[in-house]
Amino acid sequence: MTSMLNAPPKLLNPGPVTLTDTVRASLSQPDLCHREPEFTTVIEAVRAGLVAVDPAVAGCVPLVLAGSGTAAVEAMVQTFVPRQDSAEGFAVVVDNGVYGARMAAMLEASGKRARVVTSAWIDGIDLDAVAAVLPGATALLAVHHETTTGRLNDVDGLARLAAAHGVPLLLDAVSSFGAEALPRVPGLVAAYASTANKCLHGITGACFVLADEALFERPSGATSVYFDLHRYRSPSSSSASVGATPFTPAVHSLYALRTALDEYATAGGRSARHERYRRHSLQIRETFAALGFRPLLPLSSTSVCLQTFWLPDGVSYAEIHDRLKDRGFVIYAGQGPLAKRTVRIAVMGDLRDDDIDRLTTALQELA
Repeated sequence: MTSMLNAPPKLLNPGPVTLTDTVRASLSQPDLCHREPEFTTVIEAVRAGLVAVDPAVAGCVPLVLAGSGTAAVEAMVQTFVPRQDSAEGFAVVVDNGVYGARMAAMLEASGKRARVVTSAWIDGIDLDAVAAVLPGATALLAVHHETTTGRLNDVDGLARLAAAHGVPLLLDAVSSFGAEALPRVPGLVAAYASTANKCLHGITGACFVLADEALFERPSGATSVYFDLHRYRSPSSSSASVGATPFTPAVHSLYALRTALDEYATAGGRSARHERYRRHSLQIRETFAALGFRPLLPLSSTSVCLQTFWLPDGVSYAEIHDRLKDRGFVIYAGQGPLAKRTVRIAVMGDLRDDDIDRLTTALQELA
């Protein structure tokens, strides 16, 4: 069965996302040298658009890289966790999913010590356990929206702990930035890593870190050249313009991100995107529940971006995936021990009310 006259399927995976026609059309703009003033106009518009997304980042330094969301997280971890040349010093990592564990792996790969506060994937953060290991830490690392399960972690609680201990909070906001509110705590020094191709609805290839200015008062902890954000803060003096980047950027991805940020602002910004995601997630949640798919987490614990459901007995992910793809939708499997037991549905990207209505009908037809 071919759906919608061979139209590409709507993506219900947590990135890459379905693009608007306008963002897709922006990719046909002229090839551009990143050392020319025309590029300065593009990247400065992107930087301005990023710091306007959420009040928590209004005073941050926007640092734009070429790469995936993981590249942005690794640059943040590389740069803002100090090197440890003695037995002193460690970072605290909160791990209740694949992406918390990934940050711990980044620290290990760069030879930096970590104390990992681990919770089961379906559990929230143990703030008491985090508080117990924070004294003496050089940074606190956590994931805002853990797409392993769809959990929205209590980063407000973490931010208060970080501020109380004078420890920078480094937040993986890859799949939450632009839809979920970031923590705002007086006295908190923080950095946030994210990507164009999640809640902002840009394309793959552009990512960014938004960092408190105070973080640059400390020496860079980077053990990498490309991921040293101090280089992005102060590009080489040989660069042709103030908007230049230290390495070749993903120019066309930045065209698309500029367009996506314009659409984002025109549509009402974070509050409007959050409400649209919330409405779509609720409809999907109600439809799945009626068909016997139990949610992995209570509604109060999930983000508006993604929902995870237990597969009913006798139902395989592969069967649901293939039958929905025939009807014009791509869904996402669980990870690790949840891979064969759950299904994930994200609502990021250019998904309209009628798309979710069609999904509802398609799901009901599968029953």
